Amino acid sequence: MKKLDKLIVKSYVGPLVLTFVIAVFVLLMQFIWKYVDDIAGKGLSVGIIAELLLDASATFVPMAMPIAVLFASIMTMGNLGEHYELVAIKSGGVPLWRAMMPMGIIVLMMTVVAYLFADYVMPSAVLKYRTTLYDITRKKPALNIRPGEYYSEIDGFVIRVNQKDPDGKTLHDITIYDHRTSSSQPDVVVARRGTMQTTPDERYLLFTLYDGCSYSENDANSSAESKPFTRIRFEKNEMTFDLSSFAFDKTDESIFQGGYQMMNTSQLDSNIVRLKEQRDANVASQRENLSNSVPLCYADGHKPPSTAAGRSQRVDCSDLCDSLDLKTLKRVCGDAIAKAERSQSDIRIHSQVITSQNEYINRHYIEWHRKWTLSLACIVLFLVGAPFGSIVRKGGLGVPLVASVIFFVLYYVVGMIAEKAVREGALGSIGMWISTFVMLPIGLFLTYKAVQR
Repeated sequence: MKKLDKLIVKSYVGPLVLTFVIAVFVLLMQFIWKYVDDIAGKGLSVGIIAELLLDASATFVPMAMPIAVLFASIMTMGNLGEHYELVAIKSGGVPLWRAMMPMGIIVLMMTVVAYLFADYVMPSAVLKYRTTLYDITRKKPALNIRPGEYYSEIDGFVIRVNQKDPDGKTLHDITIYDHRTSSSQPDVVVARRGTMQTTPDERYLLFTLYDGCSYSENDANSSAESKPFTRIRFEKNEMTFDLSSFAFDKTDESIFQGGYQMMNTSQLDSNIVRLKEQRDANVASQRENLSNSVPLCYADGHKPPSTAAGRSQRVDCSDLCDSLDLKTLKRVCGDAIAKAERSQSDIRIHSQVITSQNEYINRHYIEWHRKWTLSLACIVLFLVGAPFGSIVRKGGLGVPLVASVIFFVLYYVVGMIAEKAVREGALGSIGMWISTFVMLPIGLFLTYKAVQR
């Protein structure tokens, strides 16, 4: 029996690891494709890009594990069935559930690891990769002055060069517009040729200009002593540009802490309690404000009688209206309509606030349940994949890949629809388990059919 267990484990671990790596890689490529415009062309170091991709890959682990379990289960059992090894196992008196036990133990271990990873490692990884991604999106594109184009990424300057030698440093026909002056017209520097280089620390850009002129024009309302237009010729001129805004600055991670995706289950629980208390206090305050709104007054200015709780009683206004003249009645009705419209507007605004608070609380519930659903998905999809592979008896990549895609797409689509319903409040937090409730009967049915064969 030990040899049989070793055979099955050996057959299962290989496809499991390979599928897991491929799943993480595919999800990572999707991430890169989404943010390629923010990453490309900014002169980022290999270390920064590697850090971003490593942190982002860690967030895909809980989703990649169920995919790997499903595909590897179908492939392993399909290979055993295709080579009649399952027939030999059953003919030896070993039931199918016993043959699946070594794989089941591995899946149980992966379930525990997936939950611990989602609860402890993933929040930290999300915090790190979002901080790094924020810093990357804020960083300016790398310094790249192209011939014939106006370059305006350096603060306060616009630079245009007509020709650039292959060495990347020698420039010809250079025009620099300086917008830092208070004058309505920028200062202009024109040179026939020049060189461009950065300091060793890449903090400054040095322009050495040859055979040129500098033009400046003062405002018309400047003092009479100043000249309205100045032109200075030079044989050599050096200009320094500050490139500190091009540097990659690390933001303090504490700025992004507190998001629901960066919390473990205990932190989510405490935050949900706090948010509910804030929502309930907000609702109670609004109810108190509405109940204490300005009550209807009599014509002489006296308020109607109140209850012991301090709230106004309903008053029969028929006699009061008959006692008022038309002008006073119009004024009273106009004031009442205005107060009703204000109250209606306040209620509408408060309703939107409460809806936003409920949605934010629901997002905490979604994140809390997702840690469990993605972990237990390993078991559920194993119960689907292993018996399905033993039934179809097809190994290789074709049938297992197609079946894995179909089953996982079904699981994922149902889960996304349920998650949207939970987020909008159409379903309770239990809706996060609908995809599990859909796939579990399918898995149990396939397991029953496979055992009965």
